[in-house]
Amino acid sequence: MIQDKIIPYEQLPGEYMDRGTFFGDGVYEVLRSYNGRIFALEDHLERFGRSLREIGIEDIDIETVRDKVLRTFEQAAIPNARIYFHITRGSGPRNHSADKALQPNFLLMLTEVPDCGSDKENGVSVSTFPDWRWKRCDIKSLNLLANVLARMDAGKKGCSEAILVNEAGEITEGAASAFFAIRAGAKQLLTRPLGNEILPSITRRHVMQLSQNTGLTVVETALTPAEAIRCDELFLAVTTKDIVPVVEFDGRKIGDGRPGSLTQTLIGQFAMLVAETTR
Repeated sequence: MIQDKIIPYEQLPGEYMDRGTFFGDGVYEVLRSYNGRIFALEDHLERFGRSLREIGIEDIDIETVRDKVLRTFEQAAIPNARIYFHITRGSGPRNHSADKALQPNFLLMLTEVPDCGSDKENGVSVSTFPDWRWKRCDIKSLNLLANVLARMDAGKKGCSEAILVNEAGEITEGAASAFFAIRAGAKQLLTRPLGNEILPSITRRHVMQLSQNTGLTVVETALTPAEAIRCDELFLAVTTKDIVPVVEFDGRKIGDGRPGSLTQTLIGQFAMLVAETTR
């Protein structure tokens, strides 16, 4: 049955038999364009290829994926686009063991990126939530229920993002973002080191590279929520918004409750990077 319509099993359309729907058996990417130019396409394709390899989806030609992205982007003609695509292992009877003959399914969507000027100017509030995700968060897989629940909880609290905290009491990352802290006096930019616990964020990597232009030294370390609250500045890094200041953490004001000066400098640096690489 689909909704209220009963259909013979053998007539069920293939999209309803997708292993992505049954098991989250697939991987995805999100990238964006600025003013008609795609940013960091090769970085995202490289990460997508790695995710495919890590879950054993083989024989995917990344050049073909690139071509599909570029052709769809050109036809859509959305200057500031959110570009989402995923590949699942394929469609077939619901069975945990996948048939080796399955053909992967591909989906690509382009939508306009909402304006985030207010978030950048005023900052956002975040709240903590237990990190209930699986143990391979370095793979950008379709298994996102834990992230969804975290974001729902944040929304109920009037917050824009959930900051995930593991069983050791350490921050891993945001439910849909990388997490950064700044100790202004020590000129330190703090973020959790890469590992299975977090996604190798493309925006995170660019932020770390840009930090040297602001006199900040990157320190890859785990922070507790209490330690984060005591930092001078906090911010999120996410593909569709790049850098977003955090002004409130679990109801506690960060700094003077306004976006910090070093975060604002990084926002400016990122804008310059975008302008230079998307000409």
